[in-house]
Amino acid sequence: MACNSRRKPEWLKIKLPKGQLSVDVLNIVREHHLHTICTSGMCPNQGECWGCGTATFMICGDVCTRGCKFCNVKTGKPAPLDPLEPYNIANSVKLLKLKHAVITSVDRDDLDDLGAAHWVKVIEAVKKENPEVTMEVLIPDFQGRKELIGRVIAARPEVISHNLETVRRLTNAIRSRATYDMSLEVVRQVSESGVVSKSGIMLGLGETRAEILQTMDDLRSVGCRVMTIGQYLQPTASNVEVKEYVTPEVFDEYRRIGLEKGFTHVESGPLVRSSYHAEKHVR
Repeated sequence: MACNSRRKPEWLKIKLPKGQLSVDVLNIVREHHLHTICTSGMCPNQGECWGCGTATFMICGDVCTRGCKFCNVKTGKPAPLDPLEPYNIANSVKLLKLKHAVITSVDRDDLDDLGAAHWVKVIEAVKKENPEVTMEVLIPDFQGRKELIGRVIAARPEVISHNLETVRRLTNAIRSRATYDMSLEVVRQVSESGVVSKSGIMLGLGETRAEILQTMDDLRSVGCRVMTIGQYLQPTASNVEVKEYVTPEVFDEYRRIGLEKGFTHVESGPLVRSSYHAEKHVR
């Protein structure tokens, strides 16, 4: 069952942060002007994640060299990388007293190494300053260059995620420059390294049930262990429109099917985002 109304249904109401830990984190973020995807992306789960000691940071600037139709990140010519960013991210993790940190980035196709060396510096700095903190990195495709992906793998974050975002048929219309098969190969390389591999898709873009199940099979075929499935929400009028709002019952069904297919974790729900319950995926 799916709801095709353009008006957001009740199950998509945003959860406000709650609990003293969430309040403390929000105060620290504001006081120290920290940049988290939790706040800048207006994530509906920030209160729950903060309550579990998890937060998500974006590195390599806030301007992306790609223009995916679902994304609201600015597109254009990025500024040079900030050499102090690895230290600042590591210090932010310590300041927030996190148990688990999630790090993502914009695409940096303008750089010779596509930002891989910077990624490694950030991971190493976080580990050095916060040896007890576990880490998930949500990486770009690095244009499929195995040697660059290998550098991130060698830094040994506990989880490496790379999102397919959507089903094969819709990839060219939704994503910029990225290809479905290239993304599968990124996940395969991570899986074969022994690091926990993870990927995610959005629903509501016009995909069919059969295509969703095929995407699950494709991810399992490359060894993907963790999958997230969430509802696409149109961020601005210039982004691709929502085709349907999928009900919580259907998301629950996909979670059950995914576990039957062999994923160790499947986070599936209308408000699920890539970093939802990320602290659980380490195991």
